[in-house]
Formats: sequence, C-alpha cells, structure tokens
Amino acid sequence: MNSPVRTTGSDVVHASIEATDGFCRKVFAAIGADEATADAATRAMMHGSRLGVDSHGVRLLAHYVKVMEAGRVNRRPNVRIAQSFGAVASLDADHGHGALGAYRGMDHAVALAEQFGVGAVSIRNGSHFGPAGAYAMAAAEHGYIGLAVCNSDSFVRLHDGAMRFHGTNPIAFAVPVENDQPWLLDMATSAIPYNRVQLYRSLGVQLPQGVASDEAGRDVRDPEQVEMLAPVGGEFGFKGAGLAGVAEILSAVISGMGLSFDLLPMNGPDLSTPRSLGAFVLALKPGAFVDRPVFEAGMKRYVEVLRSSPAREGTTVMAPGDREWKVAEERRRTGLPLDPATRQAFAELAEKHGLTPPFDR
Repeated sequence: MNSPVRTTGSDVVHASIEATDGFCRKVFAAIGADEATADAATRAMMHGSRLGVDSHGVRLLAHYVKVMEAGRVNRRPNVRIAQSFGAVASLDADHGHGALGAYRGMDHAVALAEQFGVGAVSIRNGSHFGPAGAYAMAAAEHGYIGLAVCNSDSFVRLHDGAMRFHGTNPIAFAVPVENDQPWLLDMATSAIPYNRVQLYRSLGVQLPQGVASDEAGRDVRDPEQVEMLAPVGGEFGFKGAGLAGVAEILSAVISGMGLSFDLLPMNGPDLSTPRSLGAFVLALKPGAFVDRPVFEAGMKRYVEVLRSSPAREGTTVMAPGDREWKVAEERRRTGLPLDPATRQAFAELAEKHGLTPPFDR
C-alpha cells in the first residue's frame, strides 16, 4: 500500500490546499493545456498530496509540464470512445495526460455499470496517470465499486530476478461505505513506487530494507544506488510479481499498448515521443448483485469488526484507507508539505510564468 511518507522538519514547508490547487491549474493554463487536462491532472495530483501519497502528488507538476512542452503529452487531446460492446468499451486518450483518460474512462465505466451492473473500460494511448486510487475513488464517490490499474516502464525485478521487468503497475480498489469514507486499497505491485525513491533522494532519507536493488539485484537502502525495485512481498515476492502481471495484462495486453519492458522510460531522455501507455478501469453497481441495504450493512459490519479487532501490542488495526483519511484531515488543517525539490520546481515555474508560488502567500 502507498503509505504516507513522513515529511516533517525544517526541510519541509507547508502550503494551503487551495493555493496549491490553484497554482497547478494556472501553470497548466500558462503552457496551453486545455481546461479538461488542467482539471484532471490537478485533481489527480491533489488526491495524492491530500492523502499523503506525496510520491504521486504535486511534486509531479514539473515533470508533467516538461513532457507537455517537449511534445510527449498532448495538451489538448481529443479523448473518445473508440469502440464498445455491451458493458465493455475502449477509450482512446489521444496521448493526453493519463489522468484525463483515466477519469473519462471511469466516468464511462460508471455509466455502463448503471445500465448493465458492470462497466469495463480499456484505455489506450495514455500517459503517466499518477495515483491509481484517484480513479477507483471516482467510482466510490458515486456509490460504485471501482478498480483501476495501469502498467509503466520497467523498473521492478521479478522475484529472484536481476533485471528490470515490470513497471510499478499499481492496483487500486475502492468500495463505498455508508456514512463513512470508502474502503480504499491503493498499492504499487513493487515494494515501493519509483517516485518514492525520488522523494527520498530529495529528503535525504534512507529506504527501508528489501525494497530496492542495485544493478545485480542486491538490496540497497541508499536511494542514490537504486537501479531497480523489488516486487511487493519480500521473501514471498513472487506474489507481487504475479499481481504486477495481472495489471500488465489488463493494462497493456487487452489495450494493444506496449508491455512494460517495451515502453520508453518515464524520465527520458526522449520526452517528445508519446509513450502510448495502457490502463484499465472497472465499475460495479452493488445493487445489481444484492439489495443495496444488504450491501451497505455488509460493508458496515465488515469495517466495524475489522477496526475493533484485537491489535498487537503497541499497534492499531486499520482498514485500507484509514491512514490516508487521517492524513487528509491533518493536511486540511496544516496544508500540504512541500519538499525542497518540489519548492524549487514551483519557484522556477512561478518565475517563468509570472505566478506566485503557493508557499509565498
């Protein structure tokens, strides 16, 4: 699970949620992105930053600007349904921002689920879409169960492997809970996402044991020495590698897009050629399977018993998402923590486009 990074101390400055949201939108507008792209990209990044998934939050703004200006990502795409068959559809994202394709895909999946009980949308010609949980949540916020997966360029070794094979290939699953926050699982199938390595480099923090490797597949903790990531599961990493394969097949194979080891790297050097990423979203209408009150009672009892179950000494049992909702509430009060690299990137973007960075207000 994408657990929040501890971002406290003198190396972090806090900015208000509203100011940061507005700054991101103004930057996208300044480089010529259309309103739909600015909205989707900002919405997804803010989901990550608000819930403590900082590796997939607003620290990505500078990267997104760079790839849009270089030509990799279409700033004004024509996103459309390319083909459909009953409760299934394929969406062409026209090489636009991955968040726009994912949100549009989930919107269509929800509409299909309303009609058929289930809606599945394969997304082609996309790009990096950030936090997968944002799109699963888009379904849960409307009362549907949501699933979102994607693949990405190779950076994760197989269990006992010594080469980059899968991407971090996230899986997100969100379920609405009556009068409560959704049950939300948002996990990379790697032990950590690569953006977490970049964040730790910026903060000067050592990595946990067993999450990353050097070029020979040997474990390292220094983020500067990381050449590949380990699959989730530690000694049982074959499980993480298998889950990565599930995301790979749903994202790339059935969309006709590139497999992880065939994709251009996220960070270049070629930032002008579209990466043609695939993704997949699914929406389920609970009331199509069982009476809605029965579903709601089942989910309520499930999370209540889960949270009240005995915990090991010194620990607390949480439902998936509980940690994120706690962080979101804290950041609603204190603002978003911006690490040094993100502040520097914001300052440069502000100077270039005549804007005020959110931490200078």
